[in-house]
Parts: sequence; structure tokens; C-alpha cells
Amino acid sequence: MVKRLIVGVSGASGSVYAIAALRALQRIPDIETHLVLSEQARQTIELETDMTAAEVEALAGVVHRDGDLAASISSGSFETGGMLVIPCSIKTASSIAYGFNANLLARAADVCLKEKRRVVLVVRETPLHLGHLRTLAQLAELGAVILPPVPGMYARPKTVDDIIAHTVGKALDQFGIDAKLFTRWSGAEAP
Repeated sequence: MVKRLIVGVSGASGSVYAIAALRALQRIPDIETHLVLSEQARQTIELETDMTAAEVEALAGVVHRDGDLAASISSGSFETGGMLVIPCSIKTASSIAYGFNANLLARAADVCLKEKRRVVLVVRETPLHLGHLRTLAQLAELGAVILPPVPGMYARPKTVDDIIAHTVGKALDQFGIDAKLFTRWSGAEAP
């Protein structure tokens, strides 16, 4: 059985996380990725990477336009394993938290929440003020997983790619997908 996973990419800095997630998901058999890029994500991708938005879209199985509120992923009757929003801006988090479904990215996440499907938000903002924290608390109360890109130094990362892989691996773990992207903690060795 093919597992469908929605990947939403907002305009927050950190589009490299989305690219790494899509590449990792390509290597997993029986995962059908449904990608939606916000308009701001298209710009951020081209500002932060050597890729175009079209090249990022080519990493997904199915691509949806952010303005297409009639897309399959806008309905709860379209079964998915949930949604990963990576990176997730505070604007997008706010839209999801308060059901402001002005675009497909927010609508798809809202649908996943109402259907009790996993929603993982890789929130990319710092520092956070009280309004941000209240929005994230609202999302947690609705059932979303808040997973900021915080590196695990126990794996002794040597490159930026190692740090990115750790976050992507932790995010995919939330869907029961072990992409084997990072070294798992197995306990401290006795001296």
C-alpha cells in the first residue's frame, strides 16, 4: 500500500530542509509525496539555494499549486499519512492554528488536523515572542507536533548537511519513516 505524505514548504528561511526531506522521501519505497510550495517559498528557494522552484517540485511525486483550494489534498476524504511543513514560517503556523485557510498549504494542514492525522511543523523562527509561543501552544493543543530545527550535538555533526539530516530524520520519524539520516543515541559508553 502506498503511503501518501503531504510536504508543505513555506517562505521561511531553511528551504534546504525541505529539499533534504524530499530527497530522503524519494529513497523510501511506497511513499507518494504531495508537495505544495507557498509563493514565498518559491522566492526563498531561489534566494537560498542553487535550485529553482521547478527543480524542487521535480523531487515530489505530485505537485499542487498553493492557490488551488480544489486540489485533492484540500479534502479529508483524500487519505494521507499526514503533513510535514518544512520549513514552517510563523505566518503559516498562525494560519494553520486559527483555521485561516487562504491557501492550499494552510488548508491541507487544517484538513490533516481535523482528520486527526499527523501534522509536523518545522518552525523556523528565533527568537520567539509571546504571540509566537501562544500560536505554537494552540497548534500543540490541536494535535500538531512542533519540531524546530534544533541539532543534536550528541551525533557530533561535522557539516551543515549533517545538522540538516538530523532535523529531517527526526521529522520523518514522526510519521514512522526511518530514513536512516542520522546517528541515533544508544547511551553513553562507560569510561
